[in-house]
Amino acid sequence: MALKNINPTQTSAWSKLQEHFLQAKDFQLNKLFQLNKNREKDFSISLEELYFDYSKNHITNETINLLTSLAKEVDLKNAIEKYFSGEKINVTENRAVLHTALRDNSDTPIYIEGKNIKPSIKTSLKKIKSLTNKVLSGKWKGYTGKTITDVVNVGIGGSDLGPSMAVEALKFYKKKLNTHFISNIDGDHVYETLKKINPETTIFIIVSKSFTTHETITNANTIRDWFLKYATVFDLAKHFIAVSSNIELAINFGIDKKNILPMWNWVGGRFSLWSAVGLSISLSIGFNNFKEMLDGAEIMDNHFRDTDFEKNIPVLLGLLSIWYLNFFSCESEAIFSYTQYLSKLPKFLQQGFMESNGKGVDRNGQTITYQTGCVIWGGVGANMQHSFMQLLHQGTKMIPSDFIGFKEPLHGNKNHHEILMANFHAQTQALAFGKTVQEAHLELKTHGKISDLSSLLPYKIFKGNKQSNTFLLDKLTPKNLGMLISMYEHKVFVQGIIWNIYSFDQFGVELGKELALKNLEKSPAN
Repeated sequence: MALKNINPTQTSAWSKLQEHFLQAKDFQLNKLFQLNKNREKDFSISLEELYFDYSKNHITNETINLLTSLAKEVDLKNAIEKYFSGEKINVTENRAVLHTALRDNSDTPIYIEGKNIKPSIKTSLKKIKSLTNKVLSGKWKGYTGKTITDVVNVGIGGSDLGPSMAVEALKFYKKKLNTHFISNIDGDHVYETLKKINPETTIFIIVSKSFTTHETITNANTIRDWFLKYATVFDLAKHFIAVSSNIELAINFGIDKKNILPMWNWVGGRFSLWSAVGLSISLSIGFNNFKEMLDGAEIMDNHFRDTDFEKNIPVLLGLLSIWYLNFFSCESEAIFSYTQYLSKLPKFLQQGFMESNGKGVDRNGQTITYQTGCVIWGGVGANMQHSFMQLLHQGTKMIPSDFIGFKEPLHGNKNHHEILMANFHAQTQALAFGKTVQEAHLELKTHGKISDLSSLLPYKIFKGNKQSNTFLLDKLTPKNLGMLISMYEHKVFVQGIIWNIYSFDQFGVELGKELALKNLEKSPAN
């Protein structure tokens, strides 16, 4: 068996955590900071330019020791090695899980079915580079001889969410192409995009491993029909690229064989932006920037694989998530980015976490009796401070939150950025430390509200004691975006190992598809 099957609730560490929780549930963050003046230093980690501060959590050194003991008791270290070395840890689909290999610059071979996959990864990267340079240099011409101005990525799920998020996140680094994404089967989504583009100057990338994904191929056929109103079938090869493992169907569609890039069954869709699925990213920001993003991910990979659990960022993130869901009963986690560029990050991470770890059967095939998976959501600061943050500050729910900020703005407006980052730090401070009765009382008096003291005072108090993680980087670059994505990927892995589930299948997606096809067969139109 590729992974050990250990029910976490039956471990010694879990029992000790339950005992420890009886104390921890009454921890007060302000008191923890008062007791340890070096608390932030003691509960923070730096990795290159990434600074991770987890001091504003309901933890002590004892908590971390117990949580890392849990990780050791379920043999997380051995699981990590199997993950990176290509063992078939996706047991239900009999596949390896090797998106990490896509950004591995080492010369160490990685074998699948006795074959080293490194050469095929390098070949794919060279093809991405060649296509990117050909289009961006203007050498690639459309059917009327015009240079390409737009690229449209046609995919769904991981074939859309990752590339779309990364293109938006890195648009400061955009070269010259306008990049569009079509995912929804809603025809209005397709036609609103087609209104924006010229068939003579647009390339379409059809991303589907099987080249039979219902939504993607329906959209692709609609786009093909639209294109053929202006051009001929002989012109398709100049405007369509495929990322697929089904070469025959892609060729039948009209795509030139040399413009078909590979997809491998050892890369899950939600972890695939590092592969040729990321071609739209490369076309948008240039191959060198795309490669920098892969290199950033590799930095986090090496940290995750080689660092002791007590100072391992993804491991600690996964363990804190277990702590809050399984002991504090926190069912959702929020991710807040203090840059507009990362507006699509929560939606991307929703798939990564919820499709991976939304499982109710363990690796023994038994129904799970403890909580797994979290509801992932988020937003962009400071916008969200004027919408849902009220619930986090004064509501009845306990919601672990990640705050992601940057020391420098990309466009250099220091005034705006100082205001933004003042808000960034203020939110984590307010959540953790709140506002006491005395502070609220003084504030009301200062503002001349003495007559309203008794009636307003309860509404002006903030209990605080709300946990959060802080991530601070120098500025948003392809490299540190790669680090962030890789970090969250490995957090998914850690959670899945500890919960004793298979994180890399997604059978829960299938039933709706099956019923939709049956409904279509019953439709009067058929």
